[in-house]
Amino acid sequence: MRNLRPIGGCAGRSINFIRTKMKSCHVFYLIYTLSLLLGLICMIIVTTWSKVYRGGFAWDGSAKMFNWHPVCMVTGLVVLYGNAILVYRLPFTQSRSKLLVKLVHATLNLGAFSLAIIGLVAAFGFHNKMHIPNLYSMHSWVGFAAIILFGFQWLLGFLTFLLPCTPLWLRAAYKDLHAFFGLCILVMAIVASLSGINEKLIFVLNAPNSTSPYKNLPPEACLANVLGVILLCFSMTVAWMLLKRDWQRPNARESVLGDATEPLLTED
Repeated sequence: MRNLRPIGGCAGRSINFIRTKMKSCHVFYLIYTLSLLLGLICMIIVTTWSKVYRGGFAWDGSAKMFNWHPVCMVTGLVVLYGNAILVYRLPFTQSRSKLLVKLVHATLNLGAFSLAIIGLVAAFGFHNKMHIPNLYSMHSWVGFAAIILFGFQWLLGFLTFLLPCTPLWLRAAYKDLHAFFGLCILVMAIVASLSGINEKLIFVLNAPNSTSPYKNLPPEACLANVLGVILLCFSMTVAWMLLKRDWQRPNARESVLGDATEPLLTED
């Protein structure tokens, strides 16, 4: 069988191999589209929950200020972060400059981290105004730990992979750890989100002035429970795309400059 012309710097790929890669690419985009849809639904639901059932938004220390917390955390720490760590899985990015793709990855992560900080400030501001203790629940411990780890992850990733003066051996040594902790942050964010949803429902629906307790499964509880399930499904699709080796970015023969711009996350 006649070999095709070199594609992506790799010569001699057979037609069957290319067909397999195209099929794999189609499956990837199908799952990726599903993850985008799930992420969009999550943002719509959490915004609807906060606006329709919890009274909307403000920045005055009231419960309306707290409503920014779930919206920012779901949007930033879960949905935007989940998409940021998928940048190197997108097939069309694998033919682009690593440095350019890396900057997109780092920028999306910085945006996700910024939203998480806003959500954290909203929660602390509400608690302090209402004289509610901070960081006493399992939800707050896991969520706060995820944000702290996220901050260190971004800073170390910037220093290790974006600065050209960093030794190559250090990049190679840290790459697997960076990928591991990147996935850990997503898992911690999902755990914090699910526990936070449940905690919020218990607080507001089982309060003395509540007209419909949680156990009766009122519409607000149904909506929030659906949010939790979709968040879990979103994280599963992201994890699948990250861990499937067929969809990992292939290592290319690069110069020292190319090696200096190795991907920040989940690349062999």
